[in-house]
Amino acid sequence: MGLESLRNLPAVHEIVPEILEKLPGLTPSEVREAVRKGIFWARQSVLEGNELPSIDLIRDKCVQLGKMLSRPSMDRVINATGVVLHTALGRASFPQVAVDAVSRVALGYSVLQWDRQTGKRGSRDEHVEGILKELTGAEAATVANNNAGATLLVLSAMASGREVIVSRGQLVEIGGAFRIPDVMKQSGCTMVEVGCTNRTHLKDYLNAITDRTGAILRVHPSNYRIKGFTSEVELEDLVSLGREKGIPVIDDLGAGSLVPLSRFGIPSEPTIMQSIEAGADVVTCSGDKLIGGPQAGIILGKKQYIALIKKHPLARALRVGKLTIAALEASLRVFLEDDDYIAANHPVYRSFSWKQGELMERAESIIRSVVVPQCCEAAVEKMDSFVGSGSLPDFAIPSAGISLGCPDPELLLKSLRLCSPAVAARVEDNSVKLDLRAVTIREDPELAEALEKSLAELWA
Repeated sequence: MGLESLRNLPAVHEIVPEILEKLPGLTPSEVREAVRKGIFWARQSVLEGNELPSIDLIRDKCVQLGKMLSRPSMDRVINATGVVLHTALGRASFPQVAVDAVSRVALGYSVLQWDRQTGKRGSRDEHVEGILKELTGAEAATVANNNAGATLLVLSAMASGREVIVSRGQLVEIGGAFRIPDVMKQSGCTMVEVGCTNRTHLKDYLNAITDRTGAILRVHPSNYRIKGFTSEVELEDLVSLGREKGIPVIDDLGAGSLVPLSRFGIPSEPTIMQSIEAGADVVTCSGDKLIGGPQAGIILGKKQYIALIKKHPLARALRVGKLTIAALEASLRVFLEDDDYIAANHPVYRSFSWKQGELMERAESIIRSVVVPQCCEAAVEKMDSFVGSGSLPDFAIPSAGISLGCPDPELLLKSLRLCSPAVAARVEDNSVKLDLRAVTIREDPELAEALEKSLAELWA
């Protein structure tokens, strides 16, 4: 037959209707694109010297390609890395109430900036400011798009054109080579470094104060630790110095916690309430780390400074939308309850609360449900998991999961990534490690299915 068989290729319009029936979730244009690619696949096969695929095979190929086209770019991931707040995977998983809030607001219009009492334009901050004040004791609050944006906005509003004093040991670089000195430069203020990398004293701040000083900035170095011969000035002492000299103190907490993590078996990070109680004039932190809500930069503090920040032109450029506000408000409300409620209803704190023995039992159950090829070996294994997103980098949480020895760990890792939902894991000691700390119980069957599918395709 040879190339003459190309005449028998179906036309696009001939098979689009039946493919459309098999892929009801696709638009007509997506189906046509899948059919074109399916016919092209058949044509290439013939040109390479093969026989013309049957019409059934061509249809199947079109359906397969259509399913690939319909897969959203932003797909769900089962996080088996052992890193609870994994930046590449979107950091925190929302509490169910936050998911519901986003869905409710996304379905139609909302009271984003509409005062129901007067019918006039209102403030989008009112949806979260009250609850932030209640939780932290701050006088006022506002929200920016993330904590880097919050820091940029605060410095621009409070110290542009003036000097800001900061310890050399706090000039951190966060993900993506994003550095505190760069943020300060962009804000229009002049950075004044004091102390040494490992030791800074109160007198260093005092000696650096001039008539051009606009603020004192403390940055919590959450993503690294300096140990040994070290010294940092306590926030309370900086606040006292600031009040004596009439200089505001800004505290950039980074992760920002609303509860002591020690209640969940993890060393505590500084809480927002501690900063407010210590007298910091303005406090900034992330909304999507230890608060476990959407990406946001939370700004709290004294009324006079928050009012100034809200009026700054950057406030509009860095403001958040209705979905962020809805998710943040709902996430914050979880922290109005006790620890048991938080652990049961907030995915981040539920992950922190798992006991190692409980995770081992889950791993055993998953292994029993998976057919493991003879060339592979699956075992329950104790592991170390981490908080992630720069929080507590030197603290490992005792965890557990599945260790899979196989002929090609990297190939298995890739196969798991291409599943739907995708599975994120890691390779250690020439084995694939699936840590269950950040995997929810409802995801256990999906993880088992993805694992069995990948193993069967690669080595059955």
